[in-house]
Amino acid sequence: MIPPAHPLIGDIEVDAVAAVLKSGSLAQGPETAAFEREFAAYCEVGHAIACSSGTSALHAALLSLGIGPGDEVVVPAFTFFATASSVAMTGARPVFADVNEETYTLDPDSVELSIGPTTKAVIGVHLFGMPCDMVNLSRICQDHNLFFIEDAAQAHGARYRGSRVGSLGTLGCFSFYATKNMTTGEGGMITTGDPSFAARCRRIINHGQEEKYYHTVLGYNYRMTDIAAAIGRVQLRRLDAFNEARRQNARCYDAGLSHPGVIQPYVPEGFDHVYHQYVVRITAQYPCSRDELNTRLRAQGIGSAVHYPVPLHNQPIFRSPSSASICPVATRLAGEVLSLPVHPSVREEDIHTICSYMSEVN
Repeated sequence: MIPPAHPLIGDIEVDAVAAVLKSGSLAQGPETAAFEREFAAYCEVGHAIACSSGTSALHAALLSLGIGPGDEVVVPAFTFFATASSVAMTGARPVFADVNEETYTLDPDSVELSIGPTTKAVIGVHLFGMPCDMVNLSRICQDHNLFFIEDAAQAHGARYRGSRVGSLGTLGCFSFYATKNMTTGEGGMITTGDPSFAARCRRIINHGQEEKYYHTVLGYNYRMTDIAAAIGRVQLRRLDAFNEARRQNARCYDAGLSHPGVIQPYVPEGFDHVYHQYVVRITAQYPCSRDELNTRLRAQGIGSAVHYPVPLHNQPIFRSPSSASICPVATRLAGEVLSLPVHPSVREEDIHTICSYMSEVN
């Protein structure tokens, strides 16, 4: 079986964890502080705040901006659930905007139409490793005096017009879940250039403490452990090599998947894709449906996957009577997209096998 994802954990990570275990400092401590400094430097920002997951990063980031009941936050309809659930966790309402048909990321025109009198922020997702359209989205946020949060959970190391993702908005949020471009097993990070927002995030992830046993705001236990941070520090040093392997695998797919009905990822000039997923669209010109192809590939031992089969505006928890008529691009993509294995463990001959099989389907 060619797995859809495969974390690369080696002896260096094992040794780093063993050193933490032997030190006796297992909770948030010196390893976490070092990981924060190194990740901030990598993302070219002044501050990074380590936390327990990508979802807790988004939740804490929103709370640091004062988002709460009565507020609205514009989010893309085509992304993972946590982008919208983190908004709902604050008591605010996620408002769903459509995505671009070529890049799958937030459509600025749809965002503009989604802004209302209680809108306080926009979350742009760098989906599948592709940065979103930061120039136009930033302009809209500036025009309407809105915060912009980058959901970079799938885009570690990506660049937009030369700048790292995580350095482009008010705050950036990363996930280190096991399948991401780099991992800590589970974990997250918030990045920002604003020291006041960084300080607020630090309080929120640590029970709202200004100092030990002195609580100034309602906070949570969203801290990262030194065990996770030790893995993260090693993985960060390996990240650029991981991403280059993903790009090389993507180039192999680009060369081998020139079949009618298969639409390859589109990467505009100035966008540096890091291919968390290699996502194609299977359209009506292909000999079978996306779902049938997914079933056939998996029967051949090829770990394809569908990200995401139900757009957020049609999820039962968010669905409304008007849902069917909004976000038509997200709705269409949900029925067409298929992720093919692109992680660094995939061999070139595996990709040739996948491309050959897809060309022979009838």
